[in-house]
Amino acid sequence: MIKHIVFWNIKPEVNGETKEQIMLRIKEMLEALNGEIPGLLHAEVGINKNQKAGAYDICLYSEFPDWDSLAFYQDHPKHVACKGYIGAVAENRAVCDYEV
Repeated sequence: MIKHIVFWNIKPEVNGETKEQIMLRIKEMLEALNGEIPGLLHAEVGINKNQKAGAYDICLYSEFPDWDSLAFYQDHPKHVACKGYIGAVAENRAVCDYEV
């Protein structure tokens, strides 16, 4: 099984949307991919409540049966649409992909 975890820090405001609104939209968008992309076993988004230095604002935790499924997900049009929005509202990103 492949675990795909992504962390983002979000800009304070974009196009009139507050950081909180943006994070809720990201959560809705990414969790809506459950059952929509073959090979995506599970996707869940957490909005961080930790305000300490070095903490990220929001994270995605997702699972795939194999590396090919993760690659398919990365290029799937529904995921690409999410990436477009997130890329416009994120200040930075960290990712970790690993196999268990």
